[in-house]
Amino acid sequence: MKDLFIKRFEYYKMLGDQTFAQLSEEDIFWQFNEESNSIAVIVKHVAGNMLSRWTHFLTEDGEKDWRNRDEEFINTFKTKKEVLEYWSKGWNCLFAALDQITEENLYVTIYIRNEAHSVIDAVFRQLAHYPYHVGQIVYLARMRKQGEWKTLSIAKGSSAEFNAGMGMELPESETSG
Repeated sequence: MKDLFIKRFEYYKMLGDQTFAQLSEEDIFWQFNEESNSIAVIVKHVAGNMLSRWTHFLTEDGEKDWRNRDEEFINTFKTKKEVLEYWSKGWNCLFAALDQITEENLYVTIYIRNEAHSVIDAVFRQLAHYPYHVGQIVYLARMRKQGEWKTLSIAKGSSAEFNAGMGMELPESETSG
Protein backbone atom coordinates (compact mmCIF):
# COMPACT_ATOMS: atom_id res chain seq x y z
CA MET A 1 0.00 0.00 0.00
CA LYS A 2 2.80 2.41 0.94
CA ASP A 3 4.38 1.98 -2.51
CA LEU A 4 1.11 2.91 -4.20
CA PHE A 5 0.80 6.06 -2.08
CA ILE A 6 4.37 7.04 -2.91
CA LYS A 7 3.79 6.39 -6.63
CA ARG A 8 0.70 8.64 -6.69
CA PHE A 9 2.36 11.48 -4.79
CA GLU A 10 5.51 11.22 -6.94
CA TYR A 11 3.34 11.76 -10.02
CA TYR A 12 1.98 15.06 -8.69
CA LYS A 13 5.41 16.19 -7.56
CA MET A 14 6.69 15.44 -11.07
CA LEU A 15 3.94 17.59 -12.62
CA GLY A 16 5.02 20.46 -10.39
CA ASP A 17 8.70 19.90 -11.13
CA GLN A 18 8.09 19.83 -14.89
CA THR A 19 6.05 23.00 -14.59
CA PHE A 20 8.77 24.84 -12.65
CA ALA A 21 11.32 23.84 -15.31
CA GLN A 22 9.35 25.93 -17.83
CA LEU A 23 9.10 29.02 -15.65
CA SER A 24 11.33 32.02 -15.16
CA GLU A 25 11.84 33.77 -11.86
CA GLU A 26 9.29 36.37 -12.91
CA ASP A 27 6.75 33.67 -13.84
CA ILE A 28 6.91 32.08 -10.36
CA PHE A 29 5.81 35.36 -8.75
CA TRP A 30 3.24 36.41 -11.38
CA GLN A 31 -0.35 36.92 -10.23
CA PHE A 32 -3.36 37.00 -12.54
CA ASN A 33 -4.80 39.79 -10.39
CA GLU A 34 -4.49 41.17 -6.85
CA GLU A 35 -6.90 38.56 -5.45
CA SER A 36 -5.03 35.63 -7.03
CA ASN A 37 -2.20 33.62 -5.56
CA SER A 38 1.09 33.40 -7.36
CA ILE A 39 2.72 30.02 -7.88
CA ALA A 40 5.19 30.98 -5.13
CA VAL A 41 2.33 31.47 -2.66
CA ILE A 42 0.68 28.18 -3.62
CA VAL A 43 4.00 26.42 -3.06
CA LYS A 44 4.36 28.11 0.32
CA HIS A 45 0.92 26.83 1.33
CA VAL A 46 1.39 23.28 0.00
CA ALA A 47 4.83 22.81 1.53
CA GLY A 48 3.70 24.42 4.78
CA ASN A 49 0.81 21.98 4.93
CA MET A 50 3.12 19.04 4.20
CA LEU A 51 5.55 20.04 6.93
CA SER A 52 2.75 20.42 9.45
CA ARG A 53 0.80 17.32 8.53
CA TRP A 54 3.69 14.90 8.12
CA THR A 55 6.24 15.91 10.78
CA HIS A 56 5.86 13.29 13.55
CA PHE A 57 2.49 12.39 12.03
CA LEU A 58 2.11 9.18 14.03
CA THR A 59 2.57 10.90 17.41
CA GLU A 60 1.57 14.58 17.00
CA ASP A 61 -1.47 16.40 15.67
CA GLY A 62 -1.04 17.32 12.00
CA GLU A 63 -1.82 20.95 12.72
CA LYS A 64 1.35 22.07 14.48
CA ASP A 65 1.50 25.02 16.89
CA TRP A 66 4.32 26.51 14.80
CA ARG A 67 2.28 26.56 11.59
CA ASN A 68 0.71 29.88 10.63
CA ARG A 69 -1.59 28.97 7.74
CA ASP A 70 -2.63 32.58 7.10
CA GLU A 71 1.03 33.57 6.64
CA GLU A 72 1.33 30.92 3.91
CA PHE A 73 -0.76 33.18 1.66
CA ILE A 74 1.69 36.08 1.92
CA ASN A 75 4.72 35.79 -0.31
CA THR A 76 8.03 36.05 1.53
CA PHE A 77 10.19 34.36 -1.09
CA LYS A 78 12.70 36.46 -3.01
CA THR A 79 13.92 33.95 -5.62
CA LYS A 80 12.76 30.98 -7.63
CA LYS A 81 15.50 28.98 -5.92
CA GLU A 82 13.96 29.66 -2.49
CA VAL A 83 10.55 28.57 -3.77
CA LEU A 84 11.93 25.32 -5.18
CA GLU A 85 13.91 24.58 -2.01
CA TYR A 86 10.76 24.94 0.09
CA TRP A 87 8.80 22.80 -2.40
CA SER A 88 11.45 20.08 -2.02
CA LYS A 89 11.49 20.40 1.77
CA GLY A 90 7.74 19.77 1.92
CA TRP A 91 7.88 16.78 -0.41
CA ASN A 92 10.87 15.30 1.42
CA CYS A 93 8.92 15.48 4.67
CA LEU A 94 5.91 13.79 3.06
CA PHE A 95 7.95 10.98 1.52
CA ALA A 96 9.83 10.35 4.78
CA ALA A 97 6.47 10.04 6.54
CA LEU A 98 5.01 7.75 3.88
CA ASP A 99 8.05 5.54 4.30
CA GLN A 100 6.95 4.96 7.92
CA ILE A 101 3.59 3.49 6.88
CA THR A 102 3.24 -0.25 7.39
CA GLU A 103 0.39 -2.73 7.14
CA GLU A 104 0.31 -2.65 10.94
CA ASN A 105 -0.21 1.11 11.28
CA LEU A 106 -2.39 1.76 8.23
CA TYR A 107 -5.52 1.96 10.36
CA VAL A 108 -3.96 3.50 13.49
CA THR A 109 -5.72 6.68 14.60
CA ILE A 110 -3.86 9.95 14.11
CA TYR A 111 -5.13 13.50 14.46
CA ILE A 112 -5.40 16.53 12.20
CA ARG A 113 -6.79 19.62 13.96
CA ASN A 114 -7.91 17.35 16.80
CA GLU A 115 -10.02 15.30 14.37
CA ALA A 116 -9.37 11.56 14.39
CA HIS A 117 -8.30 9.94 11.10
CA SER A 118 -6.88 6.56 10.26
CA VAL A 119 -3.47 6.82 8.62
CA ILE A 120 -5.00 5.68 5.32
CA ASP A 121 -7.72 8.34 5.57
CA ALA A 122 -5.11 11.04 6.27
CA VAL A 123 -3.21 9.94 3.17
CA PHE A 124 -6.39 10.04 1.05
CA ARG A 125 -7.19 13.47 2.47
CA GLN A 126 -3.85 14.80 1.25
CA LEU A 127 -4.16 12.94 -2.08
CA ALA A 128 -7.16 15.19 -2.68
CA HIS A 129 -5.52 18.37 -1.35
CA TYR A 130 -2.10 18.38 -3.03
CA PRO A 131 -3.25 17.54 -6.59
CA TYR A 132 -5.83 20.33 -6.29
CA HIS A 133 -3.03 22.83 -5.73
CA VAL A 134 -0.66 21.25 -8.25
CA GLY A 135 -3.45 21.72 -10.78
CA GLN A 136 -3.59 25.41 -9.84
CA ILE A 137 0.18 25.68 -10.33
CA VAL A 138 -0.02 24.05 -13.76
CA TYR A 139 -2.98 26.21 -14.79
CA LEU A 140 -1.28 29.44 -13.74
CA ALA A 141 1.87 28.40 -15.59
CA ARG A 142 -0.12 27.65 -18.75
CA MET A 143 -1.79 31.06 -18.52
CA ARG A 144 1.56 32.75 -18.04
CA LYS A 145 3.45 30.89 -20.77
CA GLN A 146 0.56 30.80 -23.28
CA GLY A 147 1.94 29.63 -26.64
CA GLU A 148 5.31 28.71 -25.11
CA TRP A 149 3.78 26.11 -22.77
CA LYS A 150 4.90 22.52 -23.29
CA THR A 151 2.10 20.17 -22.27
CA LEU A 152 2.65 17.74 -19.42
CA SER A 153 0.25 15.15 -20.79
CA ILE A 154 -1.41 14.35 -24.10
CA ALA A 155 -1.47 17.42 -26.34
CA LYS A 156 -4.84 18.73 -27.47
CA GLY A 157 -5.90 16.89 -30.62
CA SER A 158 -3.41 14.04 -30.06
CA SER A 159 -5.48 11.50 -28.14
CA ALA A 160 -6.01 9.12 -31.05
CA GLU A 161 -2.28 9.14 -31.87
CA PHE A 162 -1.39 8.59 -28.22
CA ASN A 163 -3.89 5.75 -27.83
CA ALA A 164 -2.63 4.08 -31.02
CA GLY A 165 0.89 4.21 -29.61
CA MET A 166 -0.38 2.55 -26.43
CA GLY A 167 -1.97 -0.28 -28.42
CA MET A 168 -5.49 1.01 -27.83
CA GLU A 169 -7.92 1.07 -30.70
CA LEU A 170 -10.76 3.54 -30.58
CA PRO A 171 -14.22 2.69 -31.89
CA GLU A 172 -14.70 3.95 -35.44
CA SER A 173 -17.22 6.54 -34.23
CA GLU A 174 -14.45 8.23 -32.20
CA THR A 175 -11.92 8.28 -35.05
CA SER A 176 -14.21 9.39 -37.87
CA GLY A 177 -15.93 12.38 -36.36
